[in-house]
Order: sequence, then C-alpha cells, then structure tokens
Amino acid sequence: MDLANKTALVTGGSRGIGKAIVFELAAAGANVVFTYVSSDEKAREIEEIGKTNGQTIFGFKADAGDFAAAEACMQFVLEKFGRIDILVNNAGITKDNLLLRMSEQEFDSVIQANLKSVFNYTKHAMKPMLSQRSGSIINISSVVGINGNPGQANYVASKAGVIGFTKSVAKEVASRSLRVNAIAPGFIGTDMTDKLNEKQKEAIISLIPLKRIGDAEDIAKTVLFLASDYSKYITGQTITVDGGMVM
Repeated sequence: MDLANKTALVTGGSRGIGKAIVFELAAAGANVVFTYVSSDEKAREIEEIGKTNGQTIFGFKADAGDFAAAEACMQFVLEKFGRIDILVNNAGITKDNLLLRMSEQEFDSVIQANLKSVFNYTKHAMKPMLSQRSGSIINISSVVGINGNPGQANYVASKAGVIGFTKSVAKEVASRSLRVNAIAPGFIGTDMTDKLNEKQKEAIISLIPLKRIGDAEDIAKTVLFLASDYSKYITGQTITVDGGMVM
C-alpha cells in the first residue's frame, strides 16, 4: 500500500485515532498535513517524530468546524504540495447528555465539529480532486451512527449524518474517479476509554465478539486500505471496525 508522492490531509490529527492515522499514512510514504485545535506542543512533537523517521508531516492549527479555516488549510496543502490525494475527516467531539437535559449549545457544537467539518473539508477538497480526476475521501463515523446510543443524541445524529453525506457525495463524484467511504469504529482504546474503570470495560468487552477493545491502529490501517489502490473499486461504503459488535 505505497502512498509515495501522495498528499493527505487529516483533520483532528494530534491525538488518538487521528494521530495514529497521521503516522500510518506517513509511514506508507504520503506527505501528511493534519489539523489541530489547541496544543501547539503536541503538534510540534508529531512533526518532529515524522522528521526523525524521514517523513513529511505538517500541523495546521484550525477549528475543523470553521469553513474559512478549512479553506485556508486546503490552500496551505495545495501551495505546499500542489495536490490533495487523500482527505480523512476525523475531527470530532462529544458532549453527552440525555436529550431532556441537553442544551442547544451542546447539540449545535457537536453537529458543528462532527458533521459541518466534514462538509467544510470535503467542499474545499472537491475542486482540486475533480481536476485531478482522482482522490479518496474517508470520513470517520461511528457504530452509534448505525445503532444509536442513549445520552448521545447529538453525537449519534452527527455520525449518522456523516454516513448519509458519504453516500450522497460518493454518487456525485464517482464519474470523475473520486471515491468516498466511511469508517464506523466501535470501542477503540483512546484517552476517553482510558478513563473507564475495569467493570465498565468488562461490560463493553462482553458485547464484542472478538472480546477486546480495538486499537487506534485498527482504524488507521483501515484508512490506509481505503486511501490506497487496493480499494480502487470501493466507494459509498461504511466499514464497521468494531470486533463484530454490530453484525
């Protein structure tokens, strides 16, 4: 899965799944730009690791939900590398609450970060990709966008929206050889799951046929597959990476 001379943009790439995706694509030879919203220090660390490994990785500070910032980021990518081959819409947040108690701000901010961001970056990537007549767009959804989850109406709505968006855009651009797919992760070991106690983890694992919580690398390797020519006849799909939880 050689991505030499390819350029990738990953939103929300400074930690967790996004960080794993950045390193996976860079290890395959791609030039990688990632967005981050707060920690300049973490972004510089990732750039330095890439440099040490002989990889080309750049951080770009931008709120993924900001349309103008997304445009500026895409301009940075095109000025730096002259093309965009792979877009991974990974940025996202949670603000969980029962709907009865959920504030308008909790709903709107999650939709903005998780769904509007996918529109922002896909919109700005579309023109150069259409001109190239090539490109792979990979949107990170969630298994809860398929099954639903109490206390996450805002998050579930955003992730279900990502799946619908993926299918619609895939149909719009297929004639130009652009592919658009989604990945729906299950329970993945991140900073968020690290906060769970053993009893909570055991309850989650009992729902998973493979009997383990996934790794960020499990998602990153699926992204690599969808970014590469190994998946050149796959578009409009949502691949669940969940240990069999929703099958």
